Amino acid sequence: MPSKQAYIAANRFGYGADTKTMTMMQELPKQWLSDQLTSHRVNAELEFSSQRWGSHQVLESVAAYTANKLVAKVGTKKELSKKTNQIIIQSIRSAIKSDNPFLWRVLDFFSNHFSVTGNKLVTRALAPALEIEAIGPHLSGRFSDMLMAIEAHPAMLYYLDNVNSIGPNSSQARRSKKNRGLNENLAREILELHTLGLNAGYQQHDVTELAKAITGWSVGRKKEPTGFIFRDRAHEPGRRQIMTHTYAEGGLKQGQDILFDLANHPATARHISTKLVTHFISDSPPQAVVDTMVKKWLETQGHIPEVINVMVQHPLSWSNTLAKFKTPRDLVISACRACGLKTLRPNFIRSLTILGQKPFGAGSPAGYKDIGEYWMGPSAMMSRIEWVNHISKLAKETPQVIAERALGPFLRAETSVQIKRAESKRQGLTLLLMSPEFQQR
Repeated sequence: MPSKQAYIAANRFGYGADTKTMTMMQELPKQWLSDQLTSHRVNAELEFSSQRWGSHQVLESVAAYTANKLVAKVGTKKELSKKTNQIIIQSIRSAIKSDNPFLWRVLDFFSNHFSVTGNKLVTRALAPALEIEAIGPHLSGRFSDMLMAIEAHPAMLYYLDNVNSIGPNSSQARRSKKNRGLNENLAREILELHTLGLNAGYQQHDVTELAKAITGWSVGRKKEPTGFIFRDRAHEPGRRQIMTHTYAEGGLKQGQDILFDLANHPATARHISTKLVTHFISDSPPQAVVDTMVKKWLETQGHIPEVINVMVQHPLSWSNTLAKFKTPRDLVISACRACGLKTLRPNFIRSLTILGQKPFGAGSPAGYKDIGEYWMGPSAMMSRIEWVNHISKLAKETPQVIAERALGPFLRAETSVQIKRAESKRQGLTLLLMSPEFQQR
């Protein structure tokens, strides 16, 4: 039987153990994890993204929806919603069947870190494109590059209203009395959520200055190029001071320089390293692990694979204690992986919505909570029981076979006895999937 470390690698860092995963690991669990964030693995895993519904197609469809008459509008909206749902479902299926589940877990982490809620047609359709175009391609690179791509992506620019942010002293504002407003939404979330963190010492002045620096970061309309566009006429002229740094006037480059420095700030290194350890290891992240990640972040200018590998290699990441309670997304993907299910009815989106984690539906730029107590309330647990009982009828193998393959040495004797004494296969599988050792990782 594979070692405990192998099962920890598969369940804590991935989406669960199966025969193929354990064979591929070959008793080298740490190496198996580290290899998944190399550029050729990332590119191969996400290669299908180039054939998927990207931001250019979304924006063209939204433009058509806006311009067409009512009948055409309804048809375009339905087609856009249908295509968006197909992309989301295909992404979840890819995570279930992937030989690189750790890669998908890291992608999920950053997707939630840079949360976009699909509260409007355009943001709902663009949110999956953010993963495909701005997060995925940078998983094997530096955080600064990912940050640049995220903040310039149409999904984020629309979601946090930067598309209409105009510098009060810009040439556009001077020529028109309309639309002269400076919007600080994106700037505030960049500092509070995306980089430094809430208690990093920045002030309201810094939010305003950053908002001015990214005025003109917008999205093309009508006859303009589709996608990100920098509107020089809307950009606030002048130098900017963010905390202790002063940035020369420089149009688009001014905002890019600020983002680069924020990405490499010690507070950002600690903020995101802490979130990573919280996501993968424990709701009370060991500071020793975080400290080593921060050090590596500053040494490598935030090279994501190297920073994450520090966490993977640290002894405190491999405790036999199952300290993380699975989020609904973790549960759905790991349950399907364990039971060999490639489709669900209700489908993946509906299932996650029932369990409280609708894709791109967090309702806040802060994303979904990543700590167990948020998902362990009575109502949430009842939803889990009902969902698990529903899907338990879909599995073809016996509960005991699934349990031994998925949990190995972490299968408790009590759970094994309960499964064997179950009145039916469905009841036995429900007991397995609701057991502490399956609900935690």
